[in-house]
Amino acid sequence: MANIKQTLEELMTLDGAMCAAVVDSTSGMMLGSIGTGVDLEVAAAGNTEVVRSKTKTMRALGLNDVIDDILITLGKQYHIIRPSSRKEGVFLYFVLDKSRSNLAMARRKTQDVDKELAF
Repeated sequence: MANIKQTLEELMTLDGAMCAAVVDSTSGMMLGSIGTGVDLEVAAAGNTEVVRSKTKTMRALGLNDVIDDILITLGKQYHIIRPSSRKEGVFLYFVLDKSRSNLAMARRKTQDVDKELAF
């Protein structure tokens, strides 16, 4: 098991990693963050709305499922949002430099650290 700080440090070992955060999706507040390149406080609050909106849409569609991850592909960056499987109402937010990262590896790393995250 890894605490929030260890989880974030592990994400940053991946090639192309820029920054990451663990976010409380009920408040939009960060529980921990690491790295630079994006204003993580603004991103945490904004991506809380993304998660809420997707959850609401899934309910409206009658989808009885869960979000594995949400990928936002920008011109120069990947943004991965992964709701925690260990604690409801928390998600991982991971930003990578698109030119230096491997998306499949980033998604896998996010999944792996989520499994080990302890609160």
